[in-house]
Parts: sequence; C-alpha cells; structure tokens
Amino acid sequence: MKQNLFSISVNRSLMIALVAMLAMGACKSKKKAAQPAPAPAPVEQVEQPAPTPAPVSSAEEVAAEKLENYFNSVTAAGNASMANQTIQEALAMFSNKETPVLIVIHEENGIKDYDEPTTISKYLDYLKDTKKNLNYISDIRLDANGKVSELELRRK
Repeated sequence: MKQNLFSISVNRSLMIALVAMLAMGACKSKKKAAQPAPAPAPVEQVEQPAPTPAPVSSAEEVAAEKLENYFNSVTAAGNASMANQTIQEALAMFSNKETPVLIVIHEENGIKDYDEPTTISKYLDYLKDTKKNLNYISDIRLDANGKVSELELRRK
C-alpha cells in the first residue's frame, strides 16, 4: 500500500507540475502578446533632390511632332478618302496651301543644297501616292498666328 501511495503521489505531482508549466507558458505568451512590440530603429532617410521637370516643348517642337504624325498617317492610310481627310487636318496647321517645303539633299560647310522646292499641298499628295515617308522635319518656322510658314525636311 505504501508503494501504491507513493506511485500515486509521484504521478499526481508530475501531473501538477505539467499543468503548472503549461499554465506558466500560457501566461508568458499572453504577457508577450499584451506587451507592445518594440519600436523599430529609426531609418535614416536620405533626401533626394527633386527630379528636374521635363523640358517644356516649344511651339515649333509641338508642331513638328504633330506634322510627323500627320505625315505617317497619310502614308499609312488604308484608302484615298482617309488620306485626304488626314491631309485636310494637316493643312489646317499651315498658313496656306502654298507654304514652301524645302528638302535638303546635301549639306557641306553649312551650305545646303535643296531639291526642287514644293508646296505642302503637293508634298502631302506625294506622300499619299507613294505611301513612303522618307524625310523628317529638320526645321520649322511659325508665323505670328502659330501656323507653319516654312518647312525644311531631310532624308532619314
């Protein structure tokens, strides 16, 4: 009986110890959850200079970009009516239909040789017929109203 009593008390004390350890472990985790997390170390922020603003396009650059788009649209038009509509939109950017278009074919020591001068109306019709835009705008001049008064092209 003594042995039985001893084994029961050992079993009982082991069970109590186990329950106590679990209770303590649970309390610790509750305490950890209740405590706020330590604040992270402050991160040093490096001040970067403000990005430089995009350069403002001049009226000539905007007009040249629009005209390049019109030229490409005329050459890519699926039919003549679409090309004619694009040509009419492009002509609205010019002071008149007879605005000169000069095509540089050679330049040496600052002296330019031009192809036969043409007008914007003829040049746009040429683009419509050939469906090839072999030139890019190298110089554009605007009048006081912001309309194109002269156009200089070069081979791509």
